[in-house]
Amino acid sequence: MDDILLTEIRDGVATLTLNRPRQMNALSAELRRRFGEALAALGANDSVKVVIITGAGEKAFTAGVDLKELETAPLTADELGPDGPVNTAFRALGKPTIAAVNGFAITGGMELAINCDILVASTGARFADTHARVGIVPGWGMSQILPRLIGPVRARYMSFTGNFIDAATAKAWGLVLDVLPPAELLPYCWKLAAEIASCDQATLADVRRLINGGLETTLEAGLALEGRLSKAATQRMDRARFAATREAVMSRGKEQSG
Repeated sequence: MDDILLTEIRDGVATLTLNRPRQMNALSAELRRRFGEALAALGANDSVKVVIITGAGEKAFTAGVDLKELETAPLTADELGPDGPVNTAFRALGKPTIAAVNGFAITGGMELAINCDILVASTGARFADTHARVGIVPGWGMSQILPRLIGPVRARYMSFTGNFIDAATAKAWGLVLDVLPPAELLPYCWKLAAEIASCDQATLADVRRLINGGLETTLEAGLALEGRLSKAATQRMDRARFAATREAVMSRGKEQSG
């Protein structure tokens, strides 16, 4: 029997693969449990700097909660909301996450993707929020995260109709960073993760906290948080190391600008 969740760690980048391709990588109760445990373990692993989440095969990232299983084993209330294991696992991870959306990302599967910091899609990716059609109220952040990513009008369209959008539309709406042919999706995400992992990790953690925290509060409160973290960062700056860092940044800038 194949393992339903695969973990690979390479050069500071962990790749979690939902591995139920014959079931469109549907999130069974066991896979949900294993996923939360895996994120917790990666969060505690100091060698891991970035986490990529994807699905096995090219058909589906994940179709969301296993609806067939729900007929006999419904979701429990303690799995939903901000204190549920999925939301808690993402928040506790504290590291940059990339969703490599290789196919259908539907309802709970789309929620899994939008909980990540950056989404990248294959040309075969399709996104849909069918909560209202299935008869389940979102519990993993769809109603709050999606409007912040694509705006309230587009979010209402997706959530009120359950209609699918393709990868090109998702990019045009700002849901995904880029769209790649299926064979290029993971190499692109690994390269992106390596670039993220090469940054100063303490500063990166602060910047991630500022962006994510700022989206949850007012501009005034976000700026105040930025001020506090910026002042604290100046106290830990290694001035001897800063000179070498500055040279590396300038060299990289020259390479990227041609």
